[in-house]
Amino acid sequence: VKPIVKVTPTKVMGTHPGMVVCHVTGFYPSTIEVKWLKNGEEVTSDVTSTELLQNGDWTYQVHVFLELTLKSGDTYTCRVEHSSLDGPLKISWEAGMSESKRNKLITGIGGLMLGVIFVVVGLIVYLRNKKGNNSPKCSPVLDFK
Repeated sequence: VKPIVKVTPTKVMGTHPGMVVCHVTGFYPSTIEVKWLKNGEEVTSDVTSTELLQNGDWTYQVHVFLELTLKSGDTYTCRVEHSSLDGPLKISWEAGMSESKRNKLITGIGGLMLGVIFVVVGLIVYLRNKKGNNSPKCSPVLDFK
């Protein structure tokens, strides 16, 4: 049975900078090889794995963790070799901005643009009013006799 492979980033509390997990599930037989690659080069340090876990349906699963310091532009690949596959299965994940950070950035940019629009409109209204007030003023003469 072919393995199902999924790569997900994981936030880790404490001193660890971050972690990417390769979830390999639903495969049979149990012999499997899972490796991490960083920008195409095999990573051997900072890699840990769960024990091979047997599911109730005769299939197996394993989870392989890569501890890392995120740098934008780096690509991490989980490479899986199993007898059910024609060749190695590679699932990649690129370090970048998380979805929550991206949403915060978009919200900030939107707020900044809205602020600029309000300043420009306010400046235009102010200058028009000032230009209109430069005409000579006629004050009515009040005669109280």
